[in-house]
Parts: sequence; C-alpha cells; structure tokens
Amino acid sequence: MRIIETLEDVHEGTKWLARKQPRFAHALKKAGALPLRRRKDGFEALLDAIVSQQVSVAAGDAIWKRLEASKLTGPRKISAASDQDLRTCGLSRQKIRYAKALADARIDYPALRKLSTEEVTSILTEVPGVGRWTAEIYSMFSLGHADAFAAGDLALQEATRILFELQDRPSEAALRAMARDWSPWRAVAARLLWHYYHVVKDRSGIR
Repeated sequence: MRIIETLEDVHEGTKWLARKQPRFAHALKKAGALPLRRRKDGFEALLDAIVSQQVSVAAGDAIWKRLEASKLTGPRKISAASDQDLRTCGLSRQKIRYAKALADARIDYPALRKLSTEEVTSILTEVPGVGRWTAEIYSMFSLGHADAFAAGDLALQEATRILFELQDRPSEAALRAMARDWSPWRAVAARLLWHYYHVVKDRSGIR
C-alpha cells in the first residue's frame, strides 16, 4: 500500500494521472502545483473531520479554533465536557453526541496505520457519526493512503462534472466507479479535483 509522505509523492501521482487522462493534465495546468495536505493522525484528526461535516470551510475552521481555545480537543476533555461547553464552541446537538461517542470508542489509532483503507473504514464507521466520507478523508490525509477516495464529497462530484464536461453531477456510486481508472493514485486525483474546484469556483472544497 503506497503512503503519501512528501510532495514528491504527490508529484509522482500527478504525473501518472496526467499521462493517463488528458483532462487531469488540463486541470493541473489550470490549477497549478498541488499541496501535500498531510495531517497528524489520532483522535484530534478524526474529531476535526467530524466538526467539518456538512459545514463550510470557514465555519469548520471557526468551530475548531473555539474548541482549541477551550482545550476541548482530547478524548478525556470531550468526555468530561458538558453539552453546554461544546455547544458554546459551535457544535450542534448531533455533533456533540458524535464527539462524545468518538471519545468513548477508545480506538487504537497507531494500529490503523497498518491497515488498508477498507479496514480503516470498517473500524471507524462503527462509531456513531463517522460515516464513509469521514473515514475516507481520515485515510487520505491522516494516514496518507495514496489510493483512498471520498466519492461522496460534493466538491469532488462537482469538480468532476466540470472537468469532464458531464451533464449532471455524478452520484457517489458513479464517481466511485469512474475513479477506478485513477487507481493507484485516487487520493492524488482527489487533491487535484479539489484544487481545480477551488480555482474554477473560487471556493474551497475541504480544509
């Protein structure tokens, strides 16, 4: 299993994609060099992904900064915090439940580093509030899986529609099937699509 550790890994993936698919070459030319987008793994990274669900990039950033300022980013702190403490930081009632469920799940995060994306997804989605999108985002950015792909992401779907000149935005299933041709660099394809989306829409697809 290939792990993305450095920008050189990302560049290798973009070159492969550009050779395989001319539309990716066009996107790369228009959007420019891609960022690494690697994050630390562990509880905070997964909590951050939960915070980011179904909110804008700006809103997600603001909530996370309030959690950090209140020192509410660790599992013990989350478990001990009152609902009001977490609500004051911007978490909805549903996300408060998800954050506490994650804190109580006692996931062996170092062990996840040795598992495939499918295995990671199977473990993480047992936690309430952690769906396939969240697990795949964690695999891509926190674990560095080069072939992970979050096909349920709306920005990825919209970027694909624009780049490939599709009549309609592809569904999650359709995009997942389409992305099989981009293996073993689907995570780099996602980075390129998000970067392209940011350029053509002047909006960020993900933090």
